[in-house]
Amino acid sequence: MAEQVPVYDNHVHMSPSGRNVDALREFEAAGGTGLTLVTLPHREVPITCGADFARSYEVTYGLADRAREATDLEINIAVGPYPVLLIHLAEVHGLEKAEEMMVEGMEAAGRDVAEGRAVAIGEIGRPHFPVPQEIWDASNRILLRGMEIARENDCPVIIHCESEPGTDRSLAEIADMAGLDRGLVVKHSSPPWVTDEETHGVMPSIPASKTNMREALAKGTDRFMMETDYIDDPEKPGAIMSVTTVPKKVRAWLANGQVPVESIHRICGDIPDSLYKR
Repeated sequence: MAEQVPVYDNHVHMSPSGRNVDALREFEAAGGTGLTLVTLPHREVPITCGADFARSYEVTYGLADRAREATDLEINIAVGPYPVLLIHLAEVHGLEKAEEMMVEGMEAAGRDVAEGRAVAIGEIGRPHFPVPQEIWDASNRILLRGMEIARENDCPVIIHCESEPGTDRSLAEIADMAGLDRGLVVKHSSPPWVTDEETHGVMPSIPASKTNMREALAKGTDRFMMETDYIDDPEKPGAIMSVTTVPKKVRAWLANGQVPVESIHRICGDIPDSLYKR
């Protein structure tokens, strides 16, 4: 990098069967300094009961330990029950039992935050595609409980959900019901909604495409984070975005001077620190 600045990717996954540590080495070599490592369901630990969520989180912690040994990256961990999983669990166990299992996974995430193993609960939320009303309602009940647990632990939640005109308002309202600061609600894969009128206080985490960044910055605010949603799936190489996208974006900003260094520090340093170093 031409200047020492933080370079933070707010949404990265690691898989035991993927590139995992090698991918993070590549991220660091490109100039990355920190990231949020977000758990996903691991094939190695099928979720057959609520207690399996805690075992699945252990896989993420193990990958993070290896990455910390191999790099100097700041790695902030988020764990929680992946919201789309509710659909499969309901098919197998019935909706009532599935909801109980998801809440158990949420409570396990809260315990891990309390113990300092994770710093956020996520990605949690609701399916990003149309679902039956009963699934939607159950998802919102589970999300409310997750936000209550986040409030109890003074930690952020990372939200996986749809991106519709009323989405951020809906998330803000659920946060209010839970007593959780709206600014601790991180909308993963957010469109370039960055103004107060668009976010309703929710924190946007925006895929780091050229178009998204241009549109977000054109609105005159730097209250957002960048992400790739790097999925580390060997069957889908290059899906979503490359793990080096954010470092390359920051390098370009520094080279062309289009984004003030102060804004880079806010997007990649001050905002992540305010969320994950509480």
